[in-house]
Formats: sequence, structure tokens, C-alpha cells
Amino acid sequence: MSVLYALFLLVILFVAELVYFKIADHYNIIDQPNHRSSHTAVTIRGGGIIFGVAGLLAFFLFGFQYLFFSIGLFLIALISFLDDMHTLNNKVRLVVHGLSVLLLFTQLDVIYFPWYFTAIGVIVVIGTINAYNFMDGINGITGGYSLLLLATLYYIDQYIIDFTSVELLLTVIISVLVFNFFNFRKKAKCFAGDVGSVSIAFIIVFLLGQLIFKTQNPVYILFLLLYGLDTVTTIFFRLMRKENIFKAHRTHFYQFLANERKWPQLAVVVLYLVVQLIINLLIVFVIQSSWLSALLLLIVSLVVFVAMRLKVEGKKHLFNLI
Repeated sequence: MSVLYALFLLVILFVAELVYFKIADHYNIIDQPNHRSSHTAVTIRGGGIIFGVAGLLAFFLFGFQYLFFSIGLFLIALISFLDDMHTLNNKVRLVVHGLSVLLLFTQLDVIYFPWYFTAIGVIVVIGTINAYNFMDGINGITGGYSLLLLATLYYIDQYIIDFTSVELLLTVIISVLVFNFFNFRKKAKCFAGDVGSVSIAFIIVFLLGQLIFKTQNPVYILFLLLYGLDTVTTIFFRLMRKENIFKAHRTHFYQFLANERKWPQLAVVVLYLVVQLIINLLIVFVIQSSWLSALLLLIVSLVVFVAMRLKVEGKKHLFNLI
């Protein structure tokens, strides 16, 4: 992709975002602060719609690549956008998510594996997408984390192994940069919404799937390690407190730092990005395809993360001790 073409896409996506703001303002697609919010002002919701737009734009502009993935992206973005406007029945949303993931698997040729492998894969991917959505709770975290991951994938595609369409990758990166312009700030102009966090998660899962299948190296899944640690440990501590893990909450570690410890939200995001960047560098340049080294990294990261939560949040808070 030439520099001029990239600038053209930047302008198109920037204008598309501004047009969406007008539409959202007209139809009252906004996020009202509540007891679970980390913000205090009414803010436009769904600014992350630009991620899905970018993915579909790449399909139409660059040779109609990845038809099944693109259909899946459209469906999951559409149902998420409708859910942003009016809360939908969980069963309806789950069915569409499942269908979208099956289309993604078809694109990756996973659909032709044994049925039980596909079934487990669907559950894991839907869980990953929802975890990515749950982690979207403060300014900059979805855009920042996604940009870091996409930049890492771009480096791998350009300098290690060609595994995906560079046009798709760059178009999505440009959309994330546009979103970050409006969201990666103290007072955000917009939030990603379900349409944003779910769409970018769907795109990232697809790109990671391409990389893992091309290299036969599952170690690359650790590019999501920090999000995974926060999500899994939060579920564990909620279960220990006998809470309903399907009920909305704000008990992730990043939320504790921002809401209870009153850290600036962008400072929390930078902390997460620095830690994940170190992990990514270790994977790309040190661990590579070593399963033993990857397992060691996972164990050490888990121990350190849990120890940090225990120290910062305290046992009484985490286990609801009287």
C-alpha cells in the first residue's frame, strides 16, 4: 500500500467517524454514566464502528479477499451495533456470534476439522471476543491494546513471515489510529461500544488464527496474555466471592486502579501497554516457537499478576473477607 493510498484511507475513515458522530448524536446513541462507569459525562457510544467499516472497506477495495470472514464481521458488527442501541436478548446475540465464528472458521479452514474441535474452538473464540469486550472499560484501553497487537502482527508479517493481507492489516490499523484520536484522551469524544470492542476482537482473532495456522505455532496466542490474565483472575475472584460472573461489574484490575486507586485512566492504559509490549518482544525475539519457554512465561506472568492483585487490592477486597 502506497503512502498516498494510506492517507486516502485515513481521510475516508476520519470523515466516516465524524459522520457517525452526527448520526449517533441525532439518534441519541450515547453512554450515560452509572454506578459501574469509569466516566462522569455523557459520551457518544459506538465510535468503534469504524473498525468494522475498515474491515469491510478492505474487502471491497483490495480484491474481495476473505469473503467468509467479511460476512462474519458484518454480522457480528451489526448485532453488536443493534445491542448498543437497544439491549438484545442474549440468545439472539449468542446465535449470531456463533454463526460469525463459524464463518471465520470456514475462512481459516477450521470448519473441516473434527466436529468436537470446531465446537471447542467456537466456545473459546466467543469467550475471547467477550473477554475483549469486558476489558473495554476505560479511555484508551481498547484502542491502545489493539494498536499494539496489530503493530506486532504487522512487524511479523513484514519481517518474519507473510501470513495475511497487508492491505487488511494496514486498513484496520488506520481505523484504530482514527478511533484513538477521539478516545485516547482524558475526556473521550466517544467510546468503542460493543460494536467496536467486539468487531476489533473478531478481526484480531482472525489475524492471530492466520498467523498460528501458517506457522503452526500456538505461542502467538500470548499476544493476548495480559487481557487474559486480567479476565481469568477476575472470574476466579468473583467465583470465590460467590458472585454471578454473568452479571455486569467493574472488578477488573485495571478498573480497580482507575476507580478505587484513582490512577489516571491513561496511566493505567500505558502500564498495560508497556507490560504487554515486553511480553510481545519476548515472544517475537526470544521465545519464538519454544513451548517450554512460553509455558514458563505464562506461569511467571500469572504468579506475578496474582501477587500484584493481592498486594494492591488486598485479600479482604478480593475474597470479600469480613
